[in-house]
Amino acid sequence: MPPKFDPNEVTIITLRCVGGEAAGASSLAPKVGPLGLAAKKIADDIAAQTKAYKGLRCTIKLTVKNRQATIEVVPSASLLVIKGLKEPERDRKKEKNILHNGNLTLDAVIKMAQAHRGRSRSATLAGTVKEILGTAHSVGATVDGKSPKDIQQAITDGTIKVE
Repeated sequence: MPPKFDPNEVTIITLRCVGGEAAGASSLAPKVGPLGLAAKKIADDIAAQTKAYKGLRCTIKLTVKNRQATIEVVPSASLLVIKGLKEPERDRKKEKNILHNGNLTLDAVIKMAQAHRGRSRSATLAGTVKEILGTAHSVGATVDGKSPKDIQQAITDGTIKVE
């Protein structure tokens, strides 16, 4: 027999879902069922919290204490970059293989890096900015009209200071 469930224990569940859509209750049930939560209600709460990220894959941190769940969206680098491009919402079932193209400012990239700082493996903010620039390159965005690789090289050379 497993040990008795402690209601005061804090349990953290991390999962990926599509923003603005109710996650499948059948996939949530094995995770939240033993904690005494209804999977359908959690799925609806997740859909409400991620409405701003409609159609994008985002990471959710679900913190459960005393059978109460709090939902927090943990932004990834790609989520921040695509959100920063300010593209219109899309229906992921109708539109496939989206090519993102747009222009970001360096100030916006630095703000994204500050928001991503907690998840970054870099020791400095400049390293985190380079991570965001690499993601912008892979997404297909430009930064101040230039290639993100050129901006990365300028940060490495020291011609652009990030603080």
